[in-house]
Amino acid sequence: MAGRVAIILCSGGLDSVTTAYYVSKKLDYGKVKVLFFKYGQRSLQSERKFSKICARDLKADFIEINLDELSKISNSLINKKSSWNKLSVKDLKNTKQESLNWYVPCRNTIFLIYALALAESLLISGEKECDIFIGFKNEGKDSYPDATKGFLEVMNKVQKVSINKNIKILAPFINFDKEDIVFEGVKLGINYKNTFSCYTGKNRHCGSCLACRLRQEGFYWAGIKDPTIYREKMRDYRLAK
Repeated sequence: MAGRVAIILCSGGLDSVTTAYYVSKKLDYGKVKVLFFKYGQRSLQSERKFSKICARDLKADFIEINLDELSKISNSLINKKSSWNKLSVKDLKNTKQESLNWYVPCRNTIFLIYALALAESLLISGEKECDIFIGFKNEGKDSYPDATKGFLEVMNKVQKVSINKNIKILAPFINFDKEDIVFEGVKLGINYKNTFSCYTGKNRHCGSCLACRLRQEGFYWAGIKDPTIYREKMRDYRLAK
């Protein structure tokens, strides 16, 4: 695949940074571009910071797209300065309802449409081939509607009917659980201190939101020490053995 361009959607989080490292180190792409979206998210500063660190460490281009209008129509806690539920480990047995509190309507659809526009513009400008990567992982029955295998298949069909070029949208970890991604990242040499998964924090992970809890569980079940500094450690905070 030498000579191809890889566009990697990156939020600075564990899943997307691991995807970026995997593509850059395991696949033979000539150019890598880290694509970041600003959409009024509470953790914007940290997400941008760690996405830029990812791009720097991989010697990739960093591209930011401003979608502030999305925050104005979103009722997600990601975009609102409201209080959130502080979850326990028991709460993670069924996260369907809690996931809805953080769901941004059509976010991944919008992101991928912009990524397709970028990819097509690169092809028009003379690049030979271009693929898009996104850090979807196995969420089971609690998955967001725009983070599933079915959604990915449909978006690839949209690409075929809306663009004159062949641009694949790929999610290499879509069958992975969080602990599998942690394992893969450690093998790739990722310093997970340089990632940010929290939905609410500006400088530190809060330790209690859904994203922080799932991050903690990933390290716990992988049996790898969590290097993250949390603002608040819940009583049932789990450490890898």
